[in-house]
Order: sequence, then C-alpha cells, then structure tokens
Amino acid sequence: MRSVFPGDSPAVPPPPGREPAVEVRGLVKQYGAKTAVDGLDLSVARGSLTAVLGPNGAGKTTTVETCEGYRRPDAGTVRVLGLDPVADAAALRPRIGVMLQSGGVYAGARADEMLRHTASLHAHPLDVGMLIERLGLESCGRTAYRRLSGGQQQRLSLAMAVVGRPELVFLDEPTAGLDPQARHATWDLVRELRQDGVTVVLTTHYMDEAETLADDVAIIDSGKVIAQGSPEELCRGGAENTLRFSGRPALDLASLLKALPADSAAVELTPGTYRVSGKIDPQLLATVTIWCAQHGVMPDRIAVERHTLEDVFLELTGKELRA
Repeated sequence: MRSVFPGDSPAVPPPPGREPAVEVRGLVKQYGAKTAVDGLDLSVARGSLTAVLGPNGAGKTTTVETCEGYRRPDAGTVRVLGLDPVADAAALRPRIGVMLQSGGVYAGARADEMLRHTASLHAHPLDVGMLIERLGLESCGRTAYRRLSGGQQQRLSLAMAVVGRPELVFLDEPTAGLDPQARHATWDLVRELRQDGVTVVLTTHYMDEAETLADDVAIIDSGKVIAQGSPEELCRGGAENTLRFSGRPALDLASLLKALPADSAAVELTPGTYRVSGKIDPQLLATVTIWCAQHGVMPDRIAVERHTLEDVFLELTGKELRA
C-alpha cells in the first residue's frame, strides 16, 4: 500500500507506548437543562483508527468537538496528544487535522484556492496537486465551494484536514453523500493515513465503514460510552453466529425450542422470517432441518450468519429511530 506522505512522514509523534492520543475522563457537557454528555470516558491509542458510533443525539458530536477544542467541558478532563484542547490550543492546532461535516470553508473560495491557503498555514504541507489528484478534484479546482456537489465538498474538506501532515485527524462522517467509487477512494486514503502512523478518529453512521476500517469502535448512547473494543471483540459479545430461515408465518416456536439445546433462542423477526441463536454448530443446523421436515415446513431460505456490528449496535442502543 502506498503512503499518503510520499518521501516523508507526518509530524512525528512521540515514541509509541506512552499516553493515549486522546484521553477523556468523566466528561460532562450541558446545554441549559439538557445533558448532552454525561460522565463519558474514552481512550484512543496512538496510531490507531477509532470509529465513534451512536444514534442521533447520543453525544458523539459534542464529545468530538470538545476534543477538537471547539467546546469547553463543564466537568471532567480531556487530553489530546497530552494537551488540553482549550488551554493549549495554540500548541495543539498545528498537530491535528479536523474535517467538519459542514462549514469551515469560504462559500465563494475556489476549491484549489482554499486547499492551497490551508497548506500555506503549515510548515511542511503535503503536495496540493497530489491530494487534488488522489481525491478526484481536478475538474473542480477553479469552482467556487458553494457550487461544488456535496460529495466534492466532502472530499475537499478531507484534503484540508490532512494537508498539514497531522499526527491526529478527526473525520466527521467522511463519506457521507459520496458515490461508491469516491467512498472507496476515501477509504484507501484513510487506511494509508493509519499506515503512516497517523491516529484517526472518525464518526460514521455506516456500520460497514466502521467494521472495515476501524481497529477500535466506541459506541456512545445517552452521553456515555456503552461499549468499546475491536469490531471482532464487540461482535463476539453476542452470539457469534445466528441461523436464519424463512417459512410460513406463525410457526410453533415453543415446539422448536423443545428440540433445541437449552441455551438456544428462537424468534420470529417478521412474519415468516425466523432467527435461531445459541451455539450454532452442525448438530443444531441438523436439528432445525429435521424439525422443519417433521412439521411440514419447507424453508425458503436457511443460512448461518455472523453476528454483525450493526446487530451489536441495535442491541445496545435500541431499534427505534431518534429525532
């Protein structure tokens, strides 16, 4: 895999093993009577890619903006690269990159003009032409920001976040609104950042993005981190596999459960769609198949499926939509 910092390295961080890149302890942030973040703890290892997930209103954006120095905590401590994001802002800003989901760009500025201006603020910026080419911005370099498509604006914001060779970069929904080709090009760039030793913290609503890219996933709900670990660890927290099959609606699941091992469970997810969980092995698969045959059930589909990060997310935060 090629380096996004060809022939050079990002701003060199302290030797690994030391304090985390981001350390949040007991963070509280309130807006009037509303508590957006409620005693939150979060740790991000240096050189890692951490995905922050959460329903709308869970507190993830407030947490990340506090780490970036845009908001002051009401209680608790926040350290980013060992510094206080507010008190030590002047020392911290040259060492981090921030991609906002919106804003941060002059509406009338041309894309290449804005990127070159951002590059000029750093001592050893990346080659602007290289970034423009990598992110497919060649055709819109002389276009005003307000006339760019949503995907082009996203890619420009990403370029502005990494052009200064940051040690740590915060990416807020970096692939929102991108077509599949641009999305995968962004994934490649993010992977290369991590390979070059850059710590990456990204928020995303795409579970496959977190599962594909992240070393570590933090799930935030009701202002707290309710689970954190690698995608593999989180998925092992529930059933490693589930067996799903389709048949006629309203099958006698009590009868099926009598045939299954004691630690198994069976539910009808939607009319005619069933999930069996527990220790999924060849014996259980055979038991379900035999039970179906004995009860005159011809499964339209039967499959063993891995417990996904989306399954874990929905189990932890609930399935209801939130305003």
